[in-house]
Amino acid sequence: MMHGRALILGAAILACAAAYSEETNVDAVMQRSLVSLGNTARLDHVLAKARRGETVTVSVIGGSITAGAMASKPELNYGGVLAAWWQKTFPQAKIHLVNAGIGATGSDYGTLRAQRDLLSKNPDFVVVEYGVNDGNTEQAAETYEGLLRQILKRPNHPAVVMMFMMNNIGANAQEWQSAVGRHYDLPMISYRDALWPEIEAGRLTWKDISPDEVHPNDRGHAYVAQFVERVLQAELDKLPADENLPKIKPVQEPLLTDMFEKVDLFEADALKPVKNDGWTYDKANNCWKADKPGSVVEFVVTGRAIFAMTFTIKGPMGMANIQVDDLPPLKVNGWFSATWGGYRPTWLLPKVWKLGKHKVRVELLDEKDPGSTGHEFRIMGIGVAGL
Repeated sequence: MMHGRALILGAAILACAAAYSEETNVDAVMQRSLVSLGNTARLDHVLAKARRGETVTVSVIGGSITAGAMASKPELNYGGVLAAWWQKTFPQAKIHLVNAGIGATGSDYGTLRAQRDLLSKNPDFVVVEYGVNDGNTEQAAETYEGLLRQILKRPNHPAVVMMFMMNNIGANAQEWQSAVGRHYDLPMISYRDALWPEIEAGRLTWKDISPDEVHPNDRGHAYVAQFVERVLQAELDKLPADENLPKIKPVQEPLLTDMFEKVDLFEADALKPVKNDGWTYDKANNCWKADKPGSVVEFVVTGRAIFAMTFTIKGPMGMANIQVDDLPPLKVNGWFSATWGGYRPTWLLPKVWKLGKHKVRVELLDEKDPGSTGHEFRIMGIGVAGL
């Protein structure tokens, strides 16, 4: 349950968020933030649940923005501020917050881990945020659709709000993601559409809302929460009595694919090699690793689409070929030039399409990036889809 201190802090940051310059039309900013209201039946049902004083699980899933990378305190990231709004608005209810944000990850890993990190907590209300970490491509939209379908098909009918963040040049994956959102008639909110015109007009600067290229500061997080709260409050203001709540429609057929709706995830500790020459399991980092070129490890998994999760950092890292059956291998580099730390990319391997058991072979190459001083390579996990 949210505490009074969080409520006070949430209210304070919202007041800060409202402090646009005098030249800014606040109503216009708010109106631009709403891409589409969509079908609100699911929102109505979760708002009614809170109105009845029941327990409501408010959830957010996404990358480092959702995790709250640049918020000064956990309760001041947008998920914390939103949970405070729910608790303040429904003091008789018990509000639980589930923050399923993981930095430097996209909806590909999100759809693989959704059951573990989100759905197992039985969310009632979910904000999905992958507008920056996902590419604006059809392939990324496919895994994004898989994540949405997993949430929407839960038996308790969670309400879903899609959030489109942006980077410091106003770019995001909104084009493809909004096409998916319109297909499922979901509420969609755009931080980019709301604030980028203010930056272009000089009424707001990027530094006002972010200390780096991507992550919102407290003020930026407060904007995100305020845009969502505007939709929730408007819906609450006209919420009918429980007996008159609208019926929730069945989930539509997929727009792109349902391949990524039924998935499984094997982190490194769950992977058992069927062949191993030169690779060791590193318990401290939960990975399989090797540093001698020519080392080979093989795993067998079942699925129609297969993902490999590796580790990338500016360090003594090498390259590896990752191959499914006899399909062309994917060459993956474990080194990159950025200095902000390491991350675990998720690679969709060439699709096998036929459901069954498939061999995943990883071979460490003699080739490496010129900037690297070593050949170490790490396998963090394998995911499968199309089950």
